[in-house]
Formats: sequence, structure tokens, C-alpha cells
Amino acid sequence: MPYDEYTADRIREVFDRKKVGYREIKMMGGLCMMVDEKMCCGLLTNKEDEQPLFMARIGPDAAPDALNESYVQAKAFNIRPMKGYVFVTADGIDAEADLESWIDRCLAYNPFAKSSKKRKK
Repeated sequence: MPYDEYTADRIREVFDRKKVGYREIKMMGGLCMMVDEKMCCGLLTNKEDEQPLFMARIGPDAAPDALNESYVQAKAFNIRPMKGYVFVTADGIDAEADLESWIDRCLAYNPFAKSSKKRKK
């Protein structure tokens, strides 16, 4: 199942309102938002309940504490845990303020994130 387009539009609106330059890449069966050519956050669909999952790249220091919050998990279905990332269930991003808070965390970490290495052609 493809990602939830309504939630993707909500994410786009937050980026646009904050005047953050980003580009979208479809990957892992979902959508990733790239800021400064680094993965910032993304959107997947939980294969178990078909609800959106927000993939937040908040950094290896912040991720362990975030896992203590409601609606946050370390991994999504068949995706292995990734250092510095957490997955937020639909209930955790239902309110606009909650979604914006998660995006703010991702944007705060983005300047410190490493870019992925470019593959040689």
C-alpha cells in the first residue's frame, strides 16, 4: 500500500509554512523528505493496520528518550532499526501541533546529520 497522501500533504504544509527547502524521494514504499540533501523525515504505511507511520530522524542522542513517549517505536515492520530514527504512529501525529513538533525535532537534528554517500554509477 502506498503512503497516505493526506498525511503527506500535511507534512508538506508544515515545511512550506516554515519556508524550509526540501525535496521528496519515493523510497522504501513510502516518501522521504530531504533537507540539504539529507534524509530529514518520511512517511510509510504500517502494513499491519494500514495507518501512516511518520519516520523521524532525530539523532542517536534523542532517539532513546523519544522511545519512552506514547506512539513511538524503534522500527517499522520489516525495516531494521536505524540509528537515530524513530517511527511515530498515526495517533502520535494526528494533531497538527504534534506533527509540527516532530518535524521541528527532525529539522533541529538535520544540520548535524551526515549525508548518505553517493553511489558510483
